[in-house]
Amino acid sequence: MVSQFISPDNVNLLGQINFNFPEGIHAVGRLDNNSEGLLILTTNKKVTRLLFQSDKPHKRTYLVQVEKIMTNETLQKLRQGISIRVKGGGYYETVACEVEIVDKPKDLPPREHEFREDLPQTWLLITLTEGKFHQIRKMVSGVYHDCKRLMRVSIEGLELEGLQPGEVREYEEEKFFELLKIDDWKET
Repeated sequence: MVSQFISPDNVNLLGQINFNFPEGIHAVGRLDNNSEGLLILTTNKKVTRLLFQSDKPHKRTYLVQVEKIMTNETLQKLRQGISIRVKGGGYYETVACEVEIVDKPKDLPPREHEFREDLPQTWLLITLTEGKFHQIRKMVSGVYHDCKRLMRVSIEGLELEGLQPGEVREYEEEKFFELLKIDDWKET
């Protein structure tokens, strides 16, 4: 599903979810076509600025499946930041981030094309405070691993918590900003 409500292309859109979305709703921190997981939908136009364009960095955590076994040395490179190619052909040095190897979660929603279980793989939990275009895919590729699955599991204290694809969870505005750790939402 594409994380938007309107597209000139023949793709699955957010509006096809069985939910009565209010007028003016939009996605914040969209996911690319090959990614899945937590997506914020809101009518509050301040959320993008408060969350992604403020001076205070906000953590976003992803569950990442990569092919091959990742070494501790490679994990350390990812943690310290690596050079990735960005739009326009230049390079960008990613900021330090949190990376740890985790077990494959037991309750993952199935996908149409699963990576073969008999092939070497590593599951990672990566927490960033920035989000360049396809950053995680470029980071793991930069250390010679191919990203096979990428799922956003949280943005600050807002978590998937068992939410399945196509399901929607609503929050009262005050609770929503509390989970996102945005204190000054009433002032702006």
